[in-house]
Amino acid sequence: MGAALMGKYRNQKIEIDGYTFDSKAEGRRYQNLKLLERGKRIEGLKIQPEFPLDSMNGFKIGKYVGDFQYTELGQDGQPLGIVCEDVKGMPTPVYRWKIKHAKADYPNIDFREVKA
Repeated sequence: MGAALMGKYRNQKIEIDGYTFDSKAEGRRYQNLKLLERGKRIEGLKIQPEFPLDSMNGFKIGKYVGDFQYTELGQDGQPLGIVCEDVKGMPTPVYRWKIKHAKADYPNIDFREVKA
């Protein structure tokens, strides 16, 4: 593991494989996802995927940034769907608002919250 820095909410930032994660829990989840990718359970792992958020009339109202995105694979290796994960210790009101809009704007993506 790499260098550690202090982040918001007293999380300790950590660097792994050249990526800086906001917490040790997020870094551990990254390492777990890398193992799943090597084991062909997921593919296409992305770090901090961005999703523009639309308002009701089509104007952009911001963006949701997840921690990880990947395609989940079945036992036969076939894609099951796209997953976006957010590692959360304490969901904030802003997070709850953004995830609600992201789920509405991107119904084909399985947004998951992973407890820190």
